[in-house]
Amino acid sequence: MFDKLKAAGFQVEFHSHAQAILAGDFPQVAPELEEVLLGATIPIEEIIAGGGGEAKGTQRLRRGLQARQWATVTFTVEKRINGVPREAVSHKMDHVKAFTLPSGSQATIAMEIEWNNKDPFYDRDLENFKRLHADGAISVGIIVTRGRSLHDNMREMVGRFFDERQIASLADLERWGYNPTAAQRKAILTRTERAKDPLSLREAFTGKFVADKFGEATTHWRKLEDRVHRGVGNPCPLVLIGLPDSIVTFGEREDQLQGIIARAQGEDAAEAGYSAATPTLLL
Repeated sequence: MFDKLKAAGFQVEFHSHAQAILAGDFPQVAPELEEVLLGATIPIEEIIAGGGGEAKGTQRLRRGLQARQWATVTFTVEKRINGVPREAVSHKMDHVKAFTLPSGSQATIAMEIEWNNKDPFYDRDLENFKRLHADGAISVGIIVTRGRSLHDNMREMVGRFFDERQIASLADLERWGYNPTAAQRKAILTRTERAKDPLSLREAFTGKFVADKFGEATTHWRKLEDRVHRGVGNPCPLVLIGLPDSIVTFGEREDQLQGIIARAQGEDAAEAGYSAATPTLLL
């Protein structure tokens, strides 16, 4: 299962019998997700211009899922006493889809994509999966996040961008949509101008950019793995999928770059919204 993803460098882990459940009751899920994920690409210019925020490539991935009816849904679990509502808890999930089982009944799978949030978002996702599974609302929870190679090689990829685009000054970076704050500019220049062991602009920029935008306290494979191996989310069946560094592309054509940069900076904000009205399921 997910052999095509694994062959392409994606990390895939199953927990709490998720693989058996998908194979037996949801055989269409793996081919469907492979089709979407294998088409995911993020030009390095989007990462630079977007300042580490959710890349347009990730938003395209979300829209690809939405086109296959993986919709944003809010689950509401309500407690009633003699028919009177007493309390309710809501869980909003970004990608949810109901499937018809071989028995003819329906069951639901929920998925979250964590491209670059603060790592406590994993706790939220896993606890939501746990509660919804316990209440019979979902059969499996899936998390897609930055894989180990994508996280660990980010500095190398940013450095490659720096070299290939022949960046010679901070002003050169503005062409690619990166406009550092005064504090960021000062931190970079301080490292290049210090008397002892000054860094090159390439070293100072890549170190500062990656530390600020893709640091260890963000959502990446090791942070997710740590939580799941500690039992967070148990006993909900889980599938963890790590995006590899191969989804980042280089050498985009010059005639496409300004559009890529504009989109990364949000100038097509109307197009960026991947979720419309959010359905609510009352449990």
